[in-house]
Amino acid sequence: MAPAWAGAGGILSGIGLARFAYVPLFPAMVAAGWVDGGGAGLLGAANYAGYLAGVLGGRRLAALIGVPRSLDAAMALAALAFLACAVQGGLGWFVPWRGLAGVAGGVLMALSGPAVQASVPPDRRGAAGGIVMAGAGSGVVLAGLLVPLLLRGGLELAWAGLGLVTLAVWALARRHWPDPPALPAAEAAQAVPRALWLLVAYALSGAGMVAPMVYLADLAVRGRGLPIEAGSAVWIGFGLGAIAGTLLGGRVAGRIGGRRALPLWLGVQVAGLGAALVPAWPALLLAGPLGGFAGVGVTAVTLAAARELAGAQAGVVWVRATALYAAAQAGMGFGLAALFAATGDSHAAVFGVGLALSAAGFGVALAHRRG
Repeated sequence: MAPAWAGAGGILSGIGLARFAYVPLFPAMVAAGWVDGGGAGLLGAANYAGYLAGVLGGRRLAALIGVPRSLDAAMALAALAFLACAVQGGLGWFVPWRGLAGVAGGVLMALSGPAVQASVPPDRRGAAGGIVMAGAGSGVVLAGLLVPLLLRGGLELAWAGLGLVTLAVWALARRHWPDPPALPAAEAAQAVPRALWLLVAYALSGAGMVAPMVYLADLAVRGRGLPIEAGSAVWIGFGLGAIAGTLLGGRVAGRIGGRRALPLWLGVQVAGLGAALVPAWPALLLAGPLGGFAGVGVTAVTLAAARELAGAQAGVVWVRATALYAAAQAGMGFGLAALFAATGDSHAAVFGVGLALSAAGFGVALAHRRG
């Protein structure tokens, strides 16, 4: 299972750090005057856009230079983007680097899961998929613990420290990168199932998760009146839930099938969004872990479902699903930002939209649970 753990290191760096470590860095960037609030939001959008580009280009890159070299290139780009952001160069400097960090994450997400599943025995694919995708939650927890410590030395140290962590993970993982064999001509020529219902359910899940992935800590601090430390604790709870959701998701999907497991995970996502709307602050103790469990764990379940539906062509279905997920999150990110401003920073409004979208995804998955 060494390729699975290596793949997890790639996801930890490209998603858990290159994307999610920015959540606790956002207010620090504004407070230090490196960017204003609007500029900080633009940096988040640039990362989403870069992620979509990386997802769309990942398979083409792998066809040109192979999977291991593509993963090396993405890890190098992620580390370089972190180190570049340690320089206070203004908004015009940060936007392209945050976009390139997104590209790195998109390539790692597009390639790691399918490559690992093609490199392990069939009876280990479910567990392997869970291990790989658990890297995202592990990165969230690591960022939640590291960033407050690194910020004591200033933003320069925080950005540079994350870059050095990425380099260390790369050094440990690269010897075990998955290197799947090329598809035989007969399998490569097979038609790829459309799997429209799976793509729609996964995209709705992603759109629904924008609210907690962006506003959860702010909900705790400004929405429920808790101290900043409590907001960080809620975010760490989200990461711990994500680890559990991906590991368990891979195993459950391996036993009962991804198509049957998907409604279960989306049902938990609905419960997590619902808990966030409960006015009493203790409900956040459920909203964080449940949101991470389902909203990140659903990646492992969807990866397994893609393998069931498409077999050797699962990588194509996975890239399509991931691209739609990224596009849905990018569009919803801009939409919820406008809604949040228009409603006077109403957390109920953005989480209500997230709940509705999550419920729609649950309905789609439930209707197709038996394939």
